[in-house]
Amino acid sequence: MTEEQRIELEAAAFRRLVQHLRSRPDVQNIDLMNLAGFCRNCMWKWLKAAADDLSIELSVEEAREEIYGMPYDEWKGKYQKEASPEQVAAFEKSSKK
Repeated sequence: MTEEQRIELEAAAFRRLVQHLRSRPDVQNIDLMNLAGFCRNCMWKWLKAAADDLSIELSVEEAREEIYGMPYDEWKGKYQKEASPEQVAAFEKSSKK
């Protein structure tokens, strides 16, 4: 496999992951963090950091919209629920590691 092919495959897998997460707004970010150690917010931050590293102009809001598929505040208003005490406790426990 060439380097170009590897990059194309990685990009395709990333796009597929983003599409999958967009299709599952019922899955809360805190649940993703508790189970996998990353969430949609991590992904937009990674995207923004990569753009910065490559000197590509990308605002925080643009990076968020790339991951969420809509403005973040709109997504948050439609889909984000208040975390339960159990979710918060699991997050706090996992973030201490």
